[in-house]
Amino acid sequence: MCQNAHAMDALELLPRWSIPACELVVRFVSSSGPGGQNVNKVSTKVELRFSYGNSVALTPGQKERLQTRFPSQVNHRGELVLVSDETRSQAMNLEAARVRLRQMLLLVRLPPKIRRPTRPTRAAKQRRLSEKRRRGEIKQGRRPGFDS
Repeated sequence: MCQNAHAMDALELLPRWSIPACELVVRFVSSSGPGGQNVNKVSTKVELRFSYGNSVALTPGQKERLQTRFPSQVNHRGELVLVSDETRSQAMNLEAARVRLRQMLLLVRLPPKIRRPTRPTRAAKQRRLSEKRRRGEIKQGRRPGFDS
């Protein structure tokens, strides 16, 4: 279990699956863009880091899928880095980053289903060929020809 838990809560993904708070690191930095009087005083941009490489909450398969599915958010230290600066509120940006992390982790929860190619049954092949033959006969009947 974690020793250095932050003031932040654990991230609940499903009823029996959550990310411990100590695996999430939050940093607040100055944001570019609108901010009014607070633009140079308040650090509203949120940088949420999840060190999934050392995580006890993810299986090795989930870690691999996370890395392959979101390569631009993963760094060489095995951290998933999410940045949020959509609003002027630090709390809202933190919540947006947590929601995005939750969605990403839910996407990699299960391995993708393997598609096994199927073959048409004998009856399906016969139906296709008989329909093809029937259409050909209809078209043959439209041709001008000699009536014997």
